[in-house]
Amino acid sequence: MKAKTTFWMHAAMIAAIYTALTVLFRPISYGMIQVRVSEALTVLPFLTPAAIPGLAVGCLIANIIGPYGLVDIVVGTAATTLAAFMSSKMRRRWLVPLPPVVVNAVMIGAMLYYLFLGSPDQAPIWIMMLWVGVGQMAACYGLGYPLLLLLEKYRNRIFSRTVDHQTHQ
Repeated sequence: MKAKTTFWMHAAMIAAIYTALTVLFRPISYGMIQVRVSEALTVLPFLTPAAIPGLAVGCLIANIIGPYGLVDIVVGTAATTLAAFMSSKMRRRWLVPLPPVVVNAVMIGAMLYYLFLGSPDQAPIWIMMLWVGVGQMAACYGLGYPLLLLLEKYRNRIFSRTVDHQTHQ
């Protein structure tokens, strides 16, 4: 019972932090050129499986609050959830931020291309994907990777041990 409570407590805290960071940095969290600071948290599935539902719910709430409606609620939440799951499967520490970069570049870039289709701000789909990818690199490698290195030092105090540390390099 205690393990389940701890799991859902961690998930809820991650969801709250993800949502709060997205809203706090709203001007750069949405749009064709974006650095969603909260995406730095997508490294957390490497440390705890509770991060996967936490990130999914946090992204869902942030996208409900956001400007793009149902398309972003579905596609954006799916992208973050898929990327979080893929990050949890990485075995090399330096690869952990890569799934959120690639998945979001493709899915969110395509979504934004669809949303801005026909507008004066329209850019080719590959440009949209590149912009999202660059923003994700900043969030996931620039902020998330240092966060991962820091949290690994305190992992046993923060998260219950969920993976074998020896397999990570």
